[in-house]
Amino acid sequence: MDARRDGRAVRNAPGMLAGAVAILAGAVWVQALPDLPPRWLDAVIGCAALAGFGACLRWRAPTWLWCLPWVLAAFAWTAWRADLAMSARLPHALEKQDILVTGVVTDLPQAQDGSTRFDFDVIDAQFESRAVPIQGHVRLSWYATRDQPAPLIEPCSTWRLRVRMKRPRGLVNPGGLDFERSALQQGIVASGYVREDGMNARLRGGACVDGVRARIARSIVAALPNGAHAARLLRALSVGDERALDEHDWQVVRATGIAHLIAISGFHVGLAAVFGALLVRFAWWLIPALGLRLARPLAEAAIAFPASLAYGALAGFGLPTTRTLLMIAVVAGWRLLRRGGGFGEGFGLALAAILIVDPLSVLSAGFWLSFAGVALLAWTLARDSGWRGQMKEIGLAPLLMTLALLPLTVWFFGQASLVGPLANLVAVPFVSFVIVPVDLAACALLFAWPWAGHLLLHACAYLVDGLWWFLAQLAAWKPAMQYLPEASLSAFVLASVGAVWLLAPRGVPARALGAFLLLPLCWPRTTLPAEGGFHATVLDVGQGLSVLLRTRTHALLVDTGARYPSGFDLGSAVVVPSLHALGVSRLDGLVISHGDNDHAGGAVSVLAAYPNTSTWGGEPARGPVPMRACHAGQRWRWDGVEFEIVRPRTGFVASHDNDAGCVLLVTGRGGRLLLPADTSSKVEPEIAAAVPPGPPLVLIAPHHGSKTSSSTAYLEALHPMFAVASSGYLNGYHHPAPIVTARYAELGIPLLNTPDTGALRLAFPAGAAPRVISEERSRQQRYWREH
Repeated sequence: MDARRDGRAVRNAPGMLAGAVAILAGAVWVQALPDLPPRWLDAVIGCAALAGFGACLRWRAPTWLWCLPWVLAAFAWTAWRADLAMSARLPHALEKQDILVTGVVTDLPQAQDGSTRFDFDVIDAQFESRAVPIQGHVRLSWYATRDQPAPLIEPCSTWRLRVRMKRPRGLVNPGGLDFERSALQQGIVASGYVREDGMNARLRGGACVDGVRARIARSIVAALPNGAHAARLLRALSVGDERALDEHDWQVVRATGIAHLIAISGFHVGLAAVFGALLVRFAWWLIPALGLRLARPLAEAAIAFPASLAYGALAGFGLPTTRTLLMIAVVAGWRLLRRGGGFGEGFGLALAAILIVDPLSVLSAGFWLSFAGVALLAWTLARDSGWRGQMKEIGLAPLLMTLALLPLTVWFFGQASLVGPLANLVAVPFVSFVIVPVDLAACALLFAWPWAGHLLLHACAYLVDGLWWFLAQLAAWKPAMQYLPEASLSAFVLASVGAVWLLAPRGVPARALGAFLLLPLCWPRTTLPAEGGFHATVLDVGQGLSVLLRTRTHALLVDTGARYPSGFDLGSAVVVPSLHALGVSRLDGLVISHGDNDHAGGAVSVLAAYPNTSTWGGEPARGPVPMRACHAGQRWRWDGVEFEIVRPRTGFVASHDNDAGCVLLVTGRGGRLLLPADTSSKVEPEIAAAVPPGPPLVLIAPHHGSKTSSSTAYLEALHPMFAVASSGYLNGYHHPAPIVTARYAELGIPLLNTPDTGALRLAFPAGAAPRVISEERSRQQRYWREH
């Protein structure tokens, strides 16, 4: 009797797909938390899940009830793993301290003008001759000096280095990259740079897959000395080496929606498994007697995984590749165990396996795009038999994928490609079945018969150039890439339901109505100030400044952040994505306060995204873009809001470059904003005298809160409601200076600092005092966010 009851209970247990969805729900639940639960609570929840499994088995619970303990178990497991990952980060007490570390170089180091950036697995760490608990993955830069260039860093080599690091801490903006989330997902515990020290030394070399990848990349460059562009793309396609791709290359990739093809991805690894299975089919067709010894489906499963594993090694076992390999291993193992089941069972098993091995993979956009893409294609495409049905699927797949993944693409990246379906229709089969096989064959031949490898590489270069020409033409079409404002969670959920409904199989009623559910995502409601009011957004650009000012129908950007020698450009990485997320389709003006890099460095990228924008600056001769000089007395009025340049006066010759900066005063009916750039206390009396009495004033702290600015007399004369300092986390200038912070506090002026707040959104209503709308670090508060 008990045996029969237990059998019925097991049959009531959820199917593989339902169980996997329950595990996914538990893992996602953790990611919505502002703080992680304590570990003792994880243990309690885990025990509750075990008790739930026992109760479901004992009382023959219905299928849906089985999902509840799976959700609890996944929550406890994910929270515990997340807690371990957060605990592994660099201790606060060791930030910005000189630490001696020993470890191994991983992945492919990126050499640039004046620096080399590389990933480093720390094995041992010492601070002041004492061992300290630092182990894991860190990201380092080694800068050249006047006397010595940055050394050559080889993959797999072991080094002893004196480094200075800090915990992963990113810039938090609307629409910006969340580095802290990415660091958690990738297991990065710290980032920093190598200090000059006599202890720095290469201890020994080593052999690993990354070394093979680097050797293949060098061979491709050597074989194509006159085909630099093709060589860059072939390196990415063959060994996942994206180091040489420039910003123009990535613009084409984004505009055409082919990022999944440019580097080795899960898609390519899956194709390697397919090719392995096809080789088995060919062998079994050629020698039918093999079928008497081993069934062909079992042989295909046994060969598909090693083939994909070998190809995945060329990508350095990155996270997308590892996920795909795990999926293939699960499906192949399922087949070898002679377990049946349709798509749902295999898909659910792969999803559950990945979440159990790496529950933090749900933090990756690639996780959602890959699983959602496969699931929605299976949901949408009807299985027509014969070659006509297969050709129909191939033709429809790019269009269906674009529509199906539109909600996720907009949610994660704030953009959508209109030419993506056409680009993928051509590029996917051409890259997957022509370019990649020829490229890999050429790379293999480079080591055995170099002349044959060179010949194939040159042929492959012509193929790549032809495809790239086609893609560049598509990307050059102005509407190719559409940027969409930041949408709410409810709009995303509605759009996801709409996509599923719209692409439902034949027989589902009123499918066209699903398109209406996409509207809140594609055209979100934006709140603009009324006549006489304005909004200001102080972007989080680290040690620099960028402020967006918006009236009812106009937008003005003041400064653009920095562009660093490494090539990292805050204009393209932060400012432009933030403008898109805030729904700015046109800039009516750009003011570059002065020529310092931390204010002007990103101007080129901003003007590339918003061409024909009128530009003014305090130091036109030092500016990176053409601009007209600003001077005191310039005024204009937009939507009832007054804009006035109060400095520099005409003919002024600064004794210090910072004092030549444009100082802008914005006056609405209910409040004012003063942006004094990096001016010093020498000219502050003149600025204070030029600011007449008026509505309550908010101050952007001059020179990021430097001790050379924000004098007591200046602050008393302006008497701001509050001030905002735009500075970098643990910056080397120690901005804002402690003495300045104390001065603001003594005068009762609240001082907000962007490393603590992230981007700040300020409202200056027409009929009320200025106020803070939101602090982005609080608005996007999650457990991985540094407090």
